[in-house]
Amino acid sequence: PEDVDYRSHRGLDRGLFLKLVAGDWIAARDNLVICGPTGVGKSWLACALGHKACRDDRSVLYQRVPKLFASLALARGDGRYARILAKLGSVQLLILDDWGLEPLDAHARHDLLEILEERYGRRSTIVTSQLPIAAWHEVIGEPTIQ
Repeated sequence: PEDVDYRSHRGLDRGLFLKLVAGDWIAARDNLVICGPTGVGKSWLACALGHKACRDDRSVLYQRVPKLFASLALARGDGRYARILAKLGSVQLLILDDWGLEPLDAHARHDLLEILEERYGRRSTIVTSQLPIAAWHEVIGEPTIQ
């Protein structure tokens, strides 16, 4: 996080980011969404916060959402599903990168609900997305989960 370039035109608030770097939001079990267009450094910022959390002796796991859902689909068949979900639920900071690149199928919706339900109020999660939050309902595709 020490290498963040605040001169870049991406709308990053230096004071807010420095507050996030301190990590109090992780101790409070809060969550963070980083949205913006391609190329502004969402993934880099999320990883910088994750790296700082590691240096602060917190457990961190980074997952690209498309690959995560594909891995969970395979894990259903080979017996690793419960173990992967337990790992996703146990880390102090989970970084879900590239959320919303494609609509979720029924299994991915279920997986997302399980992951977030297990973490809510217990652990912190960072979600990065190119999509504005208002468009997330279309990606989820199920009104009862929204």
